[in-house]
Amino acid sequence: MTEQRTGTRAVVLGASMAGLLAARVLTERFGEVVVVDRDTVLGVDGPRRGVPHGRHAHGLVARGQQVLEELFPGLTAELRAAGAEPGDFNGDIRWYFNGRRLRPGRSGLVSVPATRPVLESHVRGRVQALPNVLFREHTDIVGLSVSPDRRRVLGARVQSRGRTAPEEIDADLVVDTTGRGSRTPAWLGELGYRRPDEDRVKIDLAYTTAHFKLRGDPLGPDAAIIPVATPAHPRGALLYRVPGRADCVELSLTGVLGDHPPTDPDGFLRYAATLPVPDIHRAVRDAEPLDEPVMFRFPMSVRRRYERLPRFPERFLVMGDAVCSFNPVYGQGMSVAAQEALVLRRHIAAGSVPDARAYFRDLARAVDGPWEFSAGADLGYAGVEGRRTAKVRFANAYVARLQDAAAHDAVLANSFMRVAGLVDAPATLMSPPRALRVLRHSLRRGQRPDSGSRHAAAAGPAAAGATPDTPES
Repeated sequence: MTEQRTGTRAVVLGASMAGLLAARVLTERFGEVVVVDRDTVLGVDGPRRGVPHGRHAHGLVARGQQVLEELFPGLTAELRAAGAEPGDFNGDIRWYFNGRRLRPGRSGLVSVPATRPVLESHVRGRVQALPNVLFREHTDIVGLSVSPDRRRVLGARVQSRGRTAPEEIDADLVVDTTGRGSRTPAWLGELGYRRPDEDRVKIDLAYTTAHFKLRGDPLGPDAAIIPVATPAHPRGALLYRVPGRADCVELSLTGVLGDHPPTDPDGFLRYAATLPVPDIHRAVRDAEPLDEPVMFRFPMSVRRRYERLPRFPERFLVMGDAVCSFNPVYGQGMSVAAQEALVLRRHIAAGSVPDARAYFRDLARAVDGPWEFSAGADLGYAGVEGRRTAKVRFANAYVARLQDAAAHDAVLANSFMRVAGLVDAPATLMSPPRALRVLRHSLRRGQRPDSGSRHAAAAGPAAAGATPDTPES
């Protein structure tokens, strides 16, 4: 605990991963941090209602792992002890784009494929152990308490189950981390503020997940097998071991634009057989199913442009999926939330409650790259509505060539995965040394100057972000 305080109490609305990360950094500058959630959250080690995608594939990409390790030292070792299999982001994961495996190499970056309940329960346990954190479970969020002139948020109005009337929790700062269903836009309208503009990319994605007890070991020393969905091969998957169960795997199949993986067991296996990587179907076709396949649908990515609002209530911030929810196949949700937590940390470090507009401007910078990646990649699908600029088309064609070259060149594969892991900026892929390697490969392959456009949709400017993760942050 630091001696200098920003305030006496902060309230976090929602015990999502973003909410837990917000609570962690707020403890450094507030005497008390209250986390409010409608669910039972403490002691939960399985899926819960507030995380409807909690039964499906999750993982921390490299930058997310780095930030969580900074905020919770030793967390990666804890996850390993719980049976998760952290590994090198390139060398220990079999990545496939357009049916071709990226050349394995040691990237020096750590990724953690694990179930959402395992990841969340360990982070929540660390936050719960902090002496100035209080969880309010089974509590509905009713709204905000504001000053008479509506310029300042004074706290949150909540209602515990079984109580007949709401109560007010006074706070020096309120942070909304309630996810895609955030009511902040509606609250702003009710208070006389403008609602934020929204960018939307409709992808109509579905995850279908099932668990199997294996007869063999398809993974060997690897942490996961991931054929990434692309417009050339729009069906994708993620296969990894269930933490603590060496003989069991979780398999999530993905499909877009209405081509959704079936939930009946036979249909699920037939869908797996259509993947461009046969290893996955071979692994589960004779395995023992442990449950019925379950589907989660994700209709669209949404980015709320709070940074463009001319004014915003004081002592109130928004974070996580409540600001931007990404297509989950790009593996960005939890890791972007972790970077947003660092933004929040910087803005409370001065010892005063953050200026909302300055905070949202910095938050937008943290979101810009991942959003451009995922939105651009989704626009590679012909059925997705959106404006395809010359920049998007060029980036698509270039990254398609880079992916082709990375199947043979471990240096390019590692560079690609550093961008995929949100460690390096996408521009690094176009640095002269990297561009020269791509060009040399293209010349060896005898590609025409425009041949990369045949695979443009396979990458998007964001193919760099095409890693499985979670929609919610």
